[in-house]
Amino acid sequence: MKTLTALFTASIIGLAASVAHACDLGPDEALRLRDAGTIVSFEKLNATALARHPGSTVTETELEESYGKYIYQVELRDPQGIHWDLELDAVSGQILKDHQDS
Repeated sequence: MKTLTALFTASIIGLAASVAHACDLGPDEALRLRDAGTIVSFEKLNATALARHPGSTVTETELEESYGKYIYQVELRDPQGIHWDLELDAVSGQILKDHQDS
């Protein structure tokens, strides 16, 4: 019984730790990181996303920290009305994910 309790407790702790690895950053923290030069400017990140899908408009953005990395999420709508979700490394500006939202 003690082994079962220990395994259950360990799995709960592991689940809580994995949930804690990704958190949205508020506007004040995002601006602090940008002003400190830790992350690329939001204008450059948006421009990178828009260059990937010309003619699109940005509908939503979000900065999060996940596993110690800053990820900039951008949602776009292209001229045909298709929605795109992109994730960029906020430090380098590199596109990490680009997929059509269904």
